[in-house]
Amino acid sequence: MSFSPVLSSVFNQTKMRDPSHLCSFSGMCAMCTADCIGTCEIGLSAVLGMDAVYPNTTGDNQIASEKNYPLDYSHFNINGRVFGAMGAPEDADKANVYHVNLETTIGKRNPVKLKLPMVLPALIKLNWQDYYGGAAMAGVLTVIGEGAVSKDPQLRYENGKVVHAPKLKKFLGAFQQYYHGYGQIILQNNYDDDQQGVAEYAIKECGAEAIEFKFGQSAKGTQPAVRIKTIEEALKHQEKGFLVHPDPTDPTVREAYERKASPAFYSYGRLPMWKESYLVERIDYLRSLGMKNVYFKMAGFDPEDLERVLRLAVTCGVDMVTFDGAGGGSGYSPCKMMNEWCLPTVCMESILVRILQKLQAEGLDLPKVAITGGLVMEDQVYKALALGAPYISIAGICRGAMAAAMSAQKIGELIKSGVVPKAYTKYGTSIEEIFLDLPELRGIYGDKADTFSLGAVGVYSYLNRLSFGLKHFAALNRKFSLEHINKRDVFPLTREAKEVYDGVWGL
Repeated sequence: MSFSPVLSSVFNQTKMRDPSHLCSFSGMCAMCTADCIGTCEIGLSAVLGMDAVYPNTTGDNQIASEKNYPLDYSHFNINGRVFGAMGAPEDADKANVYHVNLETTIGKRNPVKLKLPMVLPALIKLNWQDYYGGAAMAGVLTVIGEGAVSKDPQLRYENGKVVHAPKLKKFLGAFQQYYHGYGQIILQNNYDDDQQGVAEYAIKECGAEAIEFKFGQSAKGTQPAVRIKTIEEALKHQEKGFLVHPDPTDPTVREAYERKASPAFYSYGRLPMWKESYLVERIDYLRSLGMKNVYFKMAGFDPEDLERVLRLAVTCGVDMVTFDGAGGGSGYSPCKMMNEWCLPTVCMESILVRILQKLQAEGLDLPKVAITGGLVMEDQVYKALALGAPYISIAGICRGAMAAAMSAQKIGELIKSGVVPKAYTKYGTSIEEIFLDLPELRGIYGDKADTFSLGAVGVYSYLNRLSFGLKHFAALNRKFSLEHINKRDVFPLTREAKEVYDGVWGL
């Protein structure tokens, strides 16, 4: 049995010629015929070459792993208790789902209050306005994705440094317009962003208060390679400080290009080469400019790297480190990287807990730790928080939150046009009747809520659902505040899950 998908993919809309007869080992059709027009990944590669490494269906879509992982949070069930109450009096009128407190605070120097123990991880595509806006309404953290300045048509560089990127204010403003004392919007900073001075520009010119240094993510451990159509565009990318291959300034490359004999130009991001001494100095400098909070983003790399990043975070006084496990994805990531690399989230969490126990035993002042990668609904979030407790106390929700932003926006547009989706007609025919959390938002914002983007309302409502679901599981275990959730709130269903639960799984 293979856990990997066969050589057809939604990434590239490829399919198998004979899906009923497949070779599970290779992923090919068991019989490959001479007259096949190449509808599978091999056929696509035979035509597109290097370009087939990346999905051709991005744009207005978000995509993630198609691999059927042999271990995930479904291999655990949630426990329950009948007696007692932790974090509330043993009073049936007071110890109930409405009295579960999910609020928490992060931040070593500058506290940030959160309504929910959640972060909406880095994203800078699709309906980003409502993704950030909904995070503010729900009172959680959210992150503007790497390379954000590249989305600005007015972007200008001088001597390789960003000097004009006014769209950053729009990204930040999408959150700030709904901010009501909870949550924070964070700007992600990859290695190229850092070299181009994006962080200091964002702090000084745009009012950014929080920066996340990126080490990697589950779907994209390397930085993307983007095809460039002409040598003139390649030169412009190079002038901005990006790596370009082949080198468009090389006379032999230009000569080959003019003969249509040059390999395609690609602009590609630098692999991060963060050093402890550099980060300490860099973070101190950004704090001197006005940065209030600092974050790290890390994927499920080798366990030695996981530990090293956590030690770096301690040295640099980082407020939170987000670890992203396999199965994720949303943007421009290599197809096979989305499927076949990175520690699966639940396995990575097991390793992280052991590392964090070790660091705590050394007396180190640990950062908050968030876990993300395939978490979408409240059962998965509760299991992740329980298995990671007390060291992992924040859950990341990316693709689900973006799906909520997009679907609510679309549903709202249809209702306003008089075409109510059939699935929602049983609730009514108007915005007021169908979007049930609008009265709750009016309680926070007043009548201003009536002008809110429905995509942002959708993110708020989705996170509201997760919150209420989490409260049910917490009350089920007689836990009425976050600090009481622990590993005893879940139990393993399989032998592999038991190894993770016992902390003996690892490399």
